[in-house]
Amino acid sequence: MSTSDPKADVPDILKNSWIFKDFSDQEKETLMQNSSLVQYREKEILFRQKTRTSHAMYVVSGLVKVYKENGSNRSITLKIITGNQFVGLDTIYAESVYQYSGSAITDTMVLIIDFGTFNNLVLSNGKFALDLIRMLSQDSLYIFTRLNSQTHKQLPGRIADVLLYFAEDIFHSYSFEFPLTRNELAELAGTTKESFIRTINEFKHDKIIHLDGRKVKIMSLELVKILSELG
Repeated sequence: MSTSDPKADVPDILKNSWIFKDFSDQEKETLMQNSSLVQYREKEILFRQKTRTSHAMYVVSGLVKVYKENGSNRSITLKIITGNQFVGLDTIYAESVYQYSGSAITDTMVLIIDFGTFNNLVLSNGKFALDLIRMLSQDSLYIFTRLNSQTHKQLPGRIADVLLYFAEDIFHSYSFEFPLTRNELAELAGTTKESFIRTINEFKHDKIIHLDGRKVKIMSLELVKILSELG
C-alpha cells in the first residue's frame, strides 16, 4: 500500500468522476484537503470486518472484493466493486464497525475521504446526497436479486447469473477473464467449488461459452439469458 500527494492527483479525479465533477470549486478544494489517494496492491486488505469505520472510500480504478467472514475461517463473496464506486458506504452510516471485509482483486486506487468532511458534503449538497441514495438503492436491489437467485434457482441458472454479472455489470463485455478463484466464484454462485467447475465445464461442452483457463467468452448470450430467467 502506498500513499501519494492528493494535491497532485485528486483534482483530475474530481474533474473526471461522474459523482464529483459537478461539485463547486470550494467543495472540490475541501475534498482535496481532506482526502488521501492510496494505491493497494493485488490481494491487499482495504478494510477488515469488525474494525471501526472512520473514512469514506471511493474506488478510482481496479477491482475490490467485498466478502463476509465467519468463525470457521471461511468467507462468502458478496460483491465486486469496480472503479467510480464507493465501497463500504452502507456500513459506515449503519454501524460503528465494518460488517464485512474488502480486499483488492487487482492493483486498485482508492480515494480515502475523512468521514466528517464527507458527511458535511452530503448535508450541504442535495444532488450528491441523491446520487448516493441511488447507489445504495442499487446495492439493495442487487442483494435482493442475488438472494432470490440463490434461493429459487437451480445451479445452471445461478451460474448464468454469475456470467451475466461479470459480463454486463463488471467488465461490460461478453469476453472477459474471471478475476476470482474457482472457490470464490462458487461462493458467488452459492455452491461448492466442485459443482461450479462441473457446471461451467458443461456450459463449455454445450458451446454456451468458450473457456480457456480464466478467460471466458459467452458464445450464446440468448441461451445464457434463458437459463438465468428460467432458473
